[in-house]
Amino acid sequence: MIETVGLVGVGTMGEPMGESLLRAGFALHVCAHRNRARVERLVALGAKDHASPADVAAACQLTITMVPDAPQVEEAIFGPHGIIGGARRGSIVVDMSTISPVASRTFHERAAQSGLQMLDAPVSGGPARAATGQLTIMAGGDQATYEQAQRVLRAMGSPTHVGPAGMGETFKLVNQIIISNIMIADIEGLIFAKKAGADIALLRRVLATATASNYLLDTWLPKAWFEDRHHGGFALDLLRKDLRAALEAGQAMGAPMFSSALSYDLYNQASTHGRGRDDYSAVADVYEQAAGAKVVE
Repeated sequence: MIETVGLVGVGTMGEPMGESLLRAGFALHVCAHRNRARVERLVALGAKDHASPADVAAACQLTITMVPDAPQVEEAIFGPHGIIGGARRGSIVVDMSTISPVASRTFHERAAQSGLQMLDAPVSGGPARAATGQLTIMAGGDQATYEQAQRVLRAMGSPTHVGPAGMGETFKLVNQIIISNIMIADIEGLIFAKKAGADIALLRRVLATATASNYLLDTWLPKAWFEDRHHGGFALDLLRKDLRAALEAGQAMGAPMFSSALSYDLYNQASTHGRGRDDYSAVADVYEQAAGAKVVE
């Protein structure tokens, strides 16, 4: 049974995921990727700090990577100080980042050549659900590896084995395709309503009982946009990165993605306006500037 878990990538998501692992009683080993302060907070809760991913893996039966994109995953696992330099043969690497399924399948193959087991297990739910251990976790890889890792994954949320290597990333990108387009549709509708002089609060109450009701409109936007004015939440540049990976995968498969291509352009515009680090609802700026009106005054 797995008792020692490593975490490489203690960021906005990694830190609360690490807290969940500690609450579940796992011995947690970490190293800094970017933010040293987050590592120190986990150390204060009982985690052990190491100098490199290789050192983390040497102390663990299973090591998680939670970093921004495929180049960082590759560096964390296969770089000069990467996980393969310290991991024992047969130990498990779980990449919980959101990256291209093509890259993920390549990493699975390379890990196997080094005697390691691997899962791609990206998550949905954002920092709030990471903090409560209620993430949706989509795991791709061998069933036997998933069964070994399942107890660890359950400490962070609700895992589902969704298929072979790369399928976890595929499921996650489907999620990102849908939320990126729904966010645009919600904002476009609200701008339309504002320009028409509608009562936005009343509109939202009515739509909550109509077929247009959706999680982003009902739950996400009231917090991320109306209350927090796009601060916190899920960074627009991260969604833009995910959507780019989806578009590239779609092109490789010959899957038409007309709406997602337009959405990607709109998120790009918002990023060039300096909103890349804000919640992805900040794409509303593009609409508000074009409309000359603000939904939230």
